[in-house]
Amino acid sequence: MHEDADPIETREWLESLESVIDNEGVDRANYLLTRLSERATRDGAQLPYSITTPFRNTIPATKEARMPGDLFMERRIRSLIRWNALAMVLRANKRPGELGGHISTFSSIATMYDVGFNYFFNAGNESRDSDLVYIQGHSAPGIYARSFLEGRISDEQMDNYRNEVDGNGLSSYPHPWLMPDYWQFPTVSMGLGPLQAIYQAHTMKYMHNRELVDNSDRKVWCFIGDGETDEPESLGAISLAGREKLDNLIFVVNCNLQRLDGPVRGNGKIIQELEGVFRGAGWNVIKVVWGRHWDTLFENDTDGVMQKVMDECVDGDLQNFKSNGPAYTRKNFFGRYPELAKLVEHLTDDDISQLNRGGHDPYKVYAAYHEAVKTKGQPTVILTHTIKGYGFGSAGEAQNATHSLKKLDMDTLKSFRDRFGIPLSDDELKDIPYYRPPADSPEMLYMRKRRESLGGFYPKRRKDSRPLTIPDLDVFEGQLKGSNGREISTTMAFVRILSTLTKDKRIGKRIVPIVPDEARTFGMEGMFRQLGIYTSEGQKYVPHDREQMMYYREDANGQILEEGINEAGAMAAWIACATAYSTSDYPLIPFYTFYSMFGYQRVGDLCWAAGDMRARGFLMGGTAGRTTLNGEGLQHQDGHSHILAGTIPNCVAYDPAYAHELAVIIQDGMRRMYAENESVYYYITIMNENYEQPAMPEGAEEGIIKGMYLLDEVKVNAKGRGKKPHVQLLGSGTILNEVRAAAQLLADDFGVSSDIWSVTSFNELAREGQHIRRWNMLHPEEKAKESYVASCLKDRKGPVIASSDYIKLYGEQIRAMVPTDYTVLGTDGFGRSDTREKLRHFFEVDRFFVVVAALEALSKRGEIEQKHVIEAMRKYNIDRNLPNPATR
Repeated sequence: MHEDADPIETREWLESLESVIDNEGVDRANYLLTRLSERATRDGAQLPYSITTPFRNTIPATKEARMPGDLFMERRIRSLIRWNALAMVLRANKRPGELGGHISTFSSIATMYDVGFNYFFNAGNESRDSDLVYIQGHSAPGIYARSFLEGRISDEQMDNYRNEVDGNGLSSYPHPWLMPDYWQFPTVSMGLGPLQAIYQAHTMKYMHNRELVDNSDRKVWCFIGDGETDEPESLGAISLAGREKLDNLIFVVNCNLQRLDGPVRGNGKIIQELEGVFRGAGWNVIKVVWGRHWDTLFENDTDGVMQKVMDECVDGDLQNFKSNGPAYTRKNFFGRYPELAKLVEHLTDDDISQLNRGGHDPYKVYAAYHEAVKTKGQPTVILTHTIKGYGFGSAGEAQNATHSLKKLDMDTLKSFRDRFGIPLSDDELKDIPYYRPPADSPEMLYMRKRRESLGGFYPKRRKDSRPLTIPDLDVFEGQLKGSNGREISTTMAFVRILSTLTKDKRIGKRIVPIVPDEARTFGMEGMFRQLGIYTSEGQKYVPHDREQMMYYREDANGQILEEGINEAGAMAAWIACATAYSTSDYPLIPFYTFYSMFGYQRVGDLCWAAGDMRARGFLMGGTAGRTTLNGEGLQHQDGHSHILAGTIPNCVAYDPAYAHELAVIIQDGMRRMYAENESVYYYITIMNENYEQPAMPEGAEEGIIKGMYLLDEVKVNAKGRGKKPHVQLLGSGTILNEVRAAAQLLADDFGVSSDIWSVTSFNELAREGQHIRRWNMLHPEEKAKESYVASCLKDRKGPVIASSDYIKLYGEQIRAMVPTDYTVLGTDGFGRSDTREKLRHFFEVDRFFVVVAALEALSKRGEIEQKHVIEAMRKYNIDRNLPNPATR
């Protein structure tokens, strides 16, 4: 800090500024300061740089919008909610099983929710749909407690918190899969809520600008913890919100200063840090640091000494002030400077205890929310200063271990009861009962009236939407008939299918192509001009390729969501589109196409959340297969995404080899998701290898959908008598072509005939087989059912050889269903750069290894001599002494 060489001149400047503010307002003062700054920098002046403001409320007390309701009634209701949330968790932990639960997070955020439910969270009506609220996951008990007061949740359900298996229970956290008419968004996997909220707001603007849905009055609210902002996903996309001016988005960050283990920023200030981060990203930042009991002190702090101490204190200090009580605060906060001590000498210790933090003051919270919903052209973040464990006194307030607090002693319970005015006697308290006033009580009437003014109860979720009319399979005639000798990839076939769908008069506008800056990789650039790339501001420049057929056209009405090099963001956008049937009663059909290696492996947590949210749509794993994506090497070559997809119960995964298979799968998927309202989503791998696409065999549709069908039979010229060797060859994806070539080699070189099966989904075959196995185990007295795999293979001769471009575990999934000897080839190990031919030989899945595997299986059965296996390895130059590729 420079010494003031001319204090009188400085005072004159400050008085001039104060005069402008008093007479012409803050906006005029801002304008003048901006002009002065511009002028100073012209001559090279280095201006002080700061993107943070003093540690105080953004909205001055004199500028606060006044909360219109009954403060005392609302506090009464809020106290009952606090009690019932506490009772629910404590009762759960009195029962056997150590079910856990969290009470400290809700205790810190209760006022923020209460103000939202009373005045801001719109549940929708005939003319508009609801606001969308991402609840902080660990605060779920408080949301249940509110619904209990409203009569939406029974005593029995409250007592079944975290007891879901027998039915009529409440899930631990927000989970739409478990409570499909209540929770909208799963948020307890840290960081996913903020990321999804941003892309939800982004997608709502997209739908509005395309005139699909009127979202002009809807808001997206996202409640998160300050510790959660450490997750990269929490803050990784905030620049998108600022760039796109998402004024339909409001973040509320519950800054209780504590993580699970200790302070979020013990040696710093998380509120100040977040203020700088969000302001730098173009957000409107509203800090709610201090409650109204501080207002008089601020008025009397004419020399700024209290503000100076507030700015000096770190979060570890603030935690100590609350944890150690008012005497400690008087000495270590107010006692830092004599003039500050004098400022509070008239206050008792009780008065100092009542100096509340902003997030616990409904007036301050209301003013912040009111300002946020009015803001235009910017997203808003509200940083609220709170106390974790608020109300628990020495048992939990601002304690490092308070996050794990699940039990309270009787003295703490009594203190809590007295502090919040819960009408329970000491004897009643022993059972920790719930408390709900009569339906006609003033509290219940007030609560109901407030919600009726906002469209009804909340949260709520729409389980289904109006069915769509899906095009018949014959619209994909070009794919069903094959490529007539031309070589194309299944990726190109997919692009043609997508183009057909976007032109359909009934569902075309609902198709949403999504790419993470890879459209040219997948041959989708032709859609740039046809459909346009969505951007909220249109195209302010003339693209350099404007004269080309496939120029880069950005448009506010664009249909393509091009989300940049950002798989997590693109996935979050896909989830928003894939749940639009629920959030907006307008089903979208999103196709998110990405490098398959950078899908499930990179955003697996979001994929799991999509399942929980009952998302409906298509994930397209492009450039798939460990040996099919040649040249790119280890980081790019995918050999396991189908295994990862199989971990999600409602993800239906396919690895089609041919265009006609792809067409059948996509058409059936649309039928299931959009005509039948089935809560599944699809993962389909597509490849970049060009080869001839055959026509669909007659009657193959059922097998394609179930997971396998007979594609071909390769016979040999039978000479002489005796049993001729025969094998069953299963192939998936592009490796099916290697299997077909192997079948011909077996016939030509070794006189072995074969049946060739195209396996479109080992995952679906395994699931169906496991379902049958379970039924048989539980119904031993009834005739055993037969798996689809067994029904296909039971009357076929010879051992079974399965080959894919994925690790062996993919094919191994059906071993229990195969009724004979079974050998699996796969691509276990790290990928590397080379040609497809060399990669397939390296990973031992090419046609030659298929032949060797088939001959070895036949020799083990005694159907051919072992020497033929050795002969084949010599013939095809297979070095059997090389190490296993899985270890190389």
